[in-house]
Order: sequence, then structure tokens, then C-alpha cells
Amino acid sequence: MSTSKLRLLNQRTSRPVPLTQLGFGGAPLGNLYRKVEEQDAQAALQAAYDCGARFFDTAPQYGLGRSEMRFATALQRFGRENIQLSTKVGRLLLDCEPYEVTPEAFVDVPQKRIVFDYSYDGVMRSYEESKARLGVDAVDILLVHDVCAFSQGSQEASDAKVRELFDGGGYRALSELRDAGEVAAIGAGVNEWQVCERLLGLGDFDGFLLAGRYTLLEQEALDSFLPLCEKRDVGIILGGPYNSGILATGAVPGAKYNYADAPPDIMERVRRIEAVCAAHDTPLIAAALQFVLGHPCIKTVVPGAVSAAEVQANAALMERQIPTALWQDLRAEGLIRPDAPLPSELTDAA
Repeated sequence: MSTSKLRLLNQRTSRPVPLTQLGFGGAPLGNLYRKVEEQDAQAALQAAYDCGARFFDTAPQYGLGRSEMRFATALQRFGRENIQLSTKVGRLLLDCEPYEVTPEAFVDVPQKRIVFDYSYDGVMRSYEESKARLGVDAVDILLVHDVCAFSQGSQEASDAKVRELFDGGGYRALSELRDAGEVAAIGAGVNEWQVCERLLGLGDFDGFLLAGRYTLLEQEALDSFLPLCEKRDVGIILGGPYNSGILATGAVPGAKYNYADAPPDIMERVRRIEAVCAAHDTPLIAAALQFVLGHPCIKTVVPGAVSAAEVQANAALMERQIPTALWQDLRAEGLIRPDAPLPSELTDAA
């Protein structure tokens, strides 16, 4: 697969949104779990651009604005017109006292606290502040961030945020921005496909950034969500292709799955997948990265990276030739679903 090959987010937006098959996700550059030096962050962004990636995603949450500000520096080099850019709404960053800072999983962050706000005014304010941090006049894709139960802590809390989005005017704000041509596409960035499916029942969304819910290990989204996306012409930006680690490291001691130690059944399944990959002289991580792009709704994959070397490694994995027989063997051994589209079967009409 080619890093720089373009796929349209969908075929129906007033302004087409072409996405490179490999994108760049900005969460790690917000100092996720550990501090990333500024020069390393800029080197990672530059390496992504040099490797052919032209889709860059970030959010206010990522380092309480630090990721967006780092993107701003890189955009001055790239030229805004040369990339597709997405950011997110739903969290406002407010000035606060040092003891009030809410860094979540990020370190060395600005003195800000997060307030969730999916109202009309909240969405508009969040977008304006993101543009200021990014140093741009507009973004291409604007995503509602983290209305899922995974991020909100419960299904009840997720339901409340979805209600706020629609009853409080947040969806109306997104629609107005799209109708005015301020943004080309609207959607949501979440960790669960179920809430995406619910959102599709409530509004007209162009695409979703879905993290970790369609991978070599997880294909439940094929039951109803991805068929609905095909029917509605909705594109998917796929984050978390390694299920937060185990599909990159393999089933090693301490391997992570969904941000926790992988349970025994997942470890065993990964060992079986690794064995098939080894039989075809293919690294597990390469198979994990390319598998997701076999589905026609998945337009780009955005693995995390904190250094130029990691970006270059991801680009090399994307370009690696994978034998068709590997996918067929995974299917034959029941390690991927029989209805999961394979990369070797994909006809890209974009």
C-alpha cells in the first residue's frame, strides 16, 4: 500500500476531502504519558510530511492545547493549502489555578482546566480557540470529541452528552459551519462505534474518527455500523490500529490491550495471528496497519508517533508488500471474520 495514495472521505461533501492512506495523529505530541521535546515533535511532524502523509489530526485535549500549538509551527513550514487538517470540539480550555489543572493522561501541560461543553456556544468557542492555537483560518474536518461511554465513564453520561449536542445546539453549530463552507466535513472522534451509529440516526455526519474498534482483533463494527456507513457514504478515519499496543508488540509479557494489560484470551489470539504472520515472513505490526484499510469505508489510518523514526517506521510498514495468502490464512483459521474485507480484495474508486 502507498502512504501517499489519496482516498476521498466520501463522495458527497460540497468540498472534497482527500485523505492520504497514512495520516498523522497528534495525541502523542500533547505529551501523552511522557514529555516530548519540541524538536522531536517537529521532527515527527516533518517526517510525516516528507513520507507523503497529508492528513493531520489534533484536538484541544491533547496536552491542553500543546498539540495544536505544535501543529501551528509545522503548518508554517508545510503551507496550510498542502494538507487536510482536523481538530475537535467538546472540551473548552479555561485558565485556572495550578491546583485546578486537568491534564488527564498528558504531562507538562499549560495551566488550563477542561470543561466539557457540547452546546452551540461551546462548539463555536472551541472552534475559534482551536483556530487561534493552530494559526489557521479554518480546518477541513471538525469532529465532536469523546461523547462515547468509554470517555464519559458510563452509558448514562454518554447519553447525556449526546442529548446536549442536539438539544443544546452543538450539532446546529457544526451544521452551520459546514453549510457556510467554513469546514468541509463534520463528524465525531470517539472510541466506540456504537455511539457513531447512534449519531448517524440523529444527524447528517460525513465521517468519524474511530479509535481501536476495527482491527485485526476486533471486527464487531461489521455487524451493523460499517454497512450503515457504506449505505450512507460515510468515511472512517481509523485510529488505534494496534489496540493500544499488543498488535505492535505482539503477545509479550505486559502487552497492552485497550490501555490495560492484555487478558489471557487476547494474548492467545495474538499468538495465533503472529504465527500466521511469521509463516508468511510478515511482521504482525505491518499486517495490523494494513488490514484496516481493506474496508472500503476506512479511508486513512492514523497510528501514533512521537519521533521521526517512528513515523518513518510506520511509513515503511505501510509500503511493505503483504502476501495475499496471509489474509486468506487468517480468514481460514477463523482469526478474522469471514465477512471482513481483505486489503487484497479492495478496489479503490477514490
